[in-house]
Amino acid sequence: MNGPQAIKVAALTGGKHVPSARFRVRQLIPALSSYGVEMHEFIPAISKYPPELKWLRPFWGTAALVGRFPAVLSTHRYDIVFLQRELISTFLTLEPLTKRPRVLDVDDAIFLHRDGRFAKRLAQLSDLVICGNDFLAEHFSQWNKNVTIIPTAIDTRRFTPRTQKSNTQDKLVIGWTGTSGNFKYLYQIEEALEKVIKTLPNVVFRVIADKEPKFRRMLKERLDFVQWSPETEVKSLQTMTVGIMPLADTEWERGKCSYKMLQYMACGIPVVVSPVGMNAQVLSLGKVGFAAKSLDEWVDALLTMLSAGDSEREKMGNTGRRVVEKHFSIDVIAPTLARVLRLVS
Repeated sequence: MNGPQAIKVAALTGGKHVPSARFRVRQLIPALSSYGVEMHEFIPAISKYPPELKWLRPFWGTAALVGRFPAVLSTHRYDIVFLQRELISTFLTLEPLTKRPRVLDVDDAIFLHRDGRFAKRLAQLSDLVICGNDFLAEHFSQWNKNVTIIPTAIDTRRFTPRTQKSNTQDKLVIGWTGTSGNFKYLYQIEEALEKVIKTLPNVVFRVIADKEPKFRRMLKERLDFVQWSPETEVKSLQTMTVGIMPLADTEWERGKCSYKMLQYMACGIPVVVSPVGMNAQVLSLGKVGFAAKSLDEWVDALLTMLSAGDSEREKMGNTGRRVVEKHFSIDVIAPTLARVLRLVS
């Protein structure tokens, strides 16, 4: 390509199916190359996250650490090292052995673990900290003066509204996507979901995840569980009527980057979400759906959304799509990331 010389970036991520690796690194690699940034992702064979069985963790920790050595040594052949959070969950390990300049990318409130000591050291070891939202940036700026905010990007060519509109006689689908580790947020509003489903006989609740949730109140015949896979996730989102993102209101949730919400919006789906942290900011960008705090508000918001006509929901969905295209698409995020990487190289 014509223009500045390409820079080579070594990206050390957390695993093949880790959402932050998929959406904050891997999906951006082709677009970054258009801006002279050649990013190579080093995907660990063993996940950075510990197994559920505690007796396996010492063996996991040793194996995961040893497995990281080749990538750490390889970073010295690159111009920049891009650390997608910590190499081993909640620990500072081999990061000081990587080449500088180092860029730390953070999309969760990792400073809430282990008194924040490892997060502080990671920030101090880095030449730039990229944060997914304002809340994270505010905290990391205590430890590093070179902090910038770059939201998680959405591939608007992949996450698109469906082209074939639904028939009004179809089932109405309340939908949620995520990992089973976040089922706790669904359980918190299970009573509200039950009330909505009992009120409207043509409503089902779809969960797209790695395993099926264990609801106590949900009517089994009204639960539509979809096993997550890269091949089916978009279609499963496109056929929702409304997408939900319930959260608790704590520091951990304020550190989240609204990715579920943005996925729904990219697919032209109106949303009902907890107005916590970045969710509230996204809601302020346009009439894309409703906020809900209490169980009563969740019931009212969902019933209002599901009882609205197709045209009203489509209007909110179209607004959401435009918001994503303007603020969160790869076409917007990739050149921004390329620019800040060049500044630190």
